[in-house]
Amino acid sequence: ALLARAMVNPTTVKALNLSGRALLSAAVVELLFTFALCYVVLNVATSRSQDGNSFFGLAIGFTVAAGAFAVGGISGAAFNPAVALGAATGGLFAWSTLWMYVLVQVGAGAAAGLTYVVLNPGDK
Repeated sequence: ALLARAMVNPTTVKALNLSGRALLSAAVVELLFTFALCYVVLNVATSRSQDGNSFFGLAIGFTVAAGAFAVGGISGAAFNPAVALGAATGGLFAWSTLWMYVLVQVGAGAAAGLTYVVLNPGDK
């Protein structure tokens, strides 16, 4: 992220600085798509019923792509605390909103994990 920021003219890059209603909208869409992404990963990459499945990368990639197209303009489509941190380091997200991304994404990941455990009791 630091290298990319050094290569791009920082004055032309505008950080996504959310506040008020836009922050709430971003939190909701990040929650929904982070949950979806985590749930898809758990179902296609870790499930015992998917042994030998070599197409799980497509499912994960298309989930990210669908989220990016659907809500990228609202939240920046991070769906992962590491991506949010990298985007903030690169100047794409305002540091003042990073807490929202991390909080919502960790919560959505935990909810997806709990949902997976409840709906797939044989995959423990």
